[in-house]
Amino acid sequence: MELLNGIAAISTTGLNPRKPSTGEPICERVDPSALFVDHEYQRAIGEKGHRQIRQIIERFCWTKYKPPICAYAEHGGKTILKVLDGQHTAIAAASNPHIDLIPVMIVDAPDTQTQAAAFVGQNTQRLGVTALHLHHSAVLAGFEDAVDVDRTCQRAGVKVLKNLPKSGKYQPGDTIAISAIRGLVARREPLGARIILEVLAKAHLAPITATHIKAAEYVMTDSEMSIKLDPDDLSKTIGDLYLSAEDEAKLMAKTHRTSEWKAFGSIWYRKTKKKRQVMRLVA
Repeated sequence: MELLNGIAAISTTGLNPRKPSTGEPICERVDPSALFVDHEYQRAIGEKGHRQIRQIIERFCWTKYKPPICAYAEHGGKTILKVLDGQHTAIAAASNPHIDLIPVMIVDAPDTQTQAAAFVGQNTQRLGVTALHLHHSAVLAGFEDAVDVDRTCQRAGVKVLKNLPKSGKYQPGDTIAISAIRGLVARREPLGARIILEVLAKAHLAPITATHIKAAEYVMTDSEMSIKLDPDDLSKTIGDLYLSAEDEAKLMAKTHRTSEWKAFGSIWYRKTKKKRQVMRLVA
């Protein structure tokens, strides 16, 4: 005999259930080749994505099918359907000669901002969608925390990339360490984070890594070290030691059984010119 459980509500004590602010989704069958993707918040399909699409084409099965999430939008004076989530599935279906129409779920998201917000909501817990993609989509959606991070980076001269550079070559000030920057802004507020990131940007690091960010925060917020350093002098030291400090930091971290970022910070501090201390006259 099958052991079945019926769907039953759980207790909502202590919760504040949200009333939906939009209408419920509708389901339609559409031609997948008539769908569109907005690359303002959706990533482009890379080599890995193309492999995934080819696998879906070869293994297409309705029992494994998950309807793409779409939204109506205006484009060029026409009403179109944008894919908010599931572009790999849609492309695979459009490429499969045995598929004419596919079911899609259409949500109420009429503009780019709400569509980007929907994309973030659909993909926050999904593997394969990177923190970089979610960050840029959250900025476009106007999420306050993401906008704070974006403004902080812009003012500091730091560029958060949307994707890894295809050539593997970063430009000075580039970073993909969005999680480290989010943490920095949360701990130090936008102004404090900007000052720290600006030191790294002025050092022309390419790229600025999470290790660099932690090391700079360590040096610039330590009660003893920070008062002895000028930010411009620290930037110069970091830039001058860019190629040599990494090996030295790894060796120091291993020898002294400490973290690599703390070793980086110690090296930067030791080799940066110190402020002249004003001597107090004893009466």
